[in-house]
Amino acid sequence: MTTEDSAPAGDFYAHTIERVQRMMIVIGAAALVTAQIYFGWRIALGVALGAILGYTNFRWLRKVVAGLADLAAQSGTPASTRGTVMRFLVRYFLMALLGFAILTVSRESLYGFFAGLLVTAAALLCEAVYEGYKAVVSGQ
Repeated sequence: MTTEDSAPAGDFYAHTIERVQRMMIVIGAAALVTAQIYFGWRIALGVALGAILGYTNFRWLRKVVAGLADLAAQSGTPASTRGTVMRFLVRYFLMALLGFAILTVSRESLYGFFAGLLVTAAALLCEAVYEGYKAVVSGQ
């Protein structure tokens, strides 16, 4: 039994982000190997780029949300700064730019890129199933 299994519910949910990030790495690596074996290096390269961008995007979004929460806690009202909004928009610009660059090089890589972006959704789904399982087992 790990310490996480015996920890109070607050501690369990406090580690959600770390579990999701670890799961993103595991799923991304598995997707990369699978794409290489079954579809070749072009799609595998797209999967790798998509998974890396998805992971980076997740981390940036976490920082933006934490920054907005800190601003709201300090002022008492929801607030945002110009820098926070710009970082939010730059994330999508970078995804579009990378997608366009991949499309001009290889359409196959673009398919892999989109598959790699889904690594985030797969990791979040795994976390939801895990949390549901823990809730049923612990009777919460």
